[in-house]
Amino acid sequence: MERLVNHTVIITGAASGIGRTIAIRFAAEGAKVVLADITTEARDGGAPTHELILQNGGSADFVETDVSSSAQVDALVAHAAAHHGRLDVIVNNAAVGHGDRLTETDDTTWDQVMAVNLSGVFYGCRAAARQMLTQKPRDEVRGRIVNISSQHGMIASPNHLAYGVSKSGVVYMTRQIAADYARDGIVCNAVAPGKILTDMGGYVPSEAQLEYARRRTPWPRLGQPDDVASAALFLASPEATYVTGENLMVDGGWMAS
Repeated sequence: MERLVNHTVIITGAASGIGRTIAIRFAAEGAKVVLADITTEARDGGAPTHELILQNGGSADFVETDVSSSAQVDALVAHAAAHHGRLDVIVNNAAVGHGDRLTETDDTTWDQVMAVNLSGVFYGCRAAARQMLTQKPRDEVRGRIVNISSQHGMIASPNHLAYGVSKSGVVYMTRQIAADYARDGIVCNAVAPGKILTDMGGYVPSEAQLEYARRRTPWPRLGQPDDVASAALFLASPEATYVTGENLMVDGGWMAS
């Protein structure tokens, strides 16, 4: 349908996993995607995301970015605006999945998870909003922010305290930004995945954890990255009208059961 024609979109954590799938999907919908990550190497192999998009006739460029650095995120947004004239959407997806129980969580792990999962989203939202405020609205909207949260922003993330706390912060941040900037024409929503079958920043669930997820999920399969990409696409597109401050569950009914 090419729902994002002439839309410039930044996607963080785009080298692998959910971010890679979102980037490919958005490019297929006509978006000019600016991909950000600390590497171009996909964890599961294959061509770098931006090369794959270009091979398929899409528009993409890559900016090496550590989202835990506010200066690098500011430079990323500046690059997108300078090369494409405006920033229509940012998808704050970059995250790490490390963690442990409270008493086993050391300072280094806590600081790393918060730096990427929470501060990285904050930096992305702030830089994007500053740019969007300078832009003329399109159909009432100056720009859209889509944050990737998690069902573990609402319920316990067993033995992963730092991860759950970071995602809870993303949920709150999404609502606060939506409320504060609605009158400025900036839309802010989040997508909250349940158990998605993809590598999450080096964290690999055990078979016992997967079996637990299968038992808890009413839908007769676990999630795929395409499921998250579809939800993100809706929230990033002009089809999502009068929707802001939402945390859209993509969890196969886990939270409903």
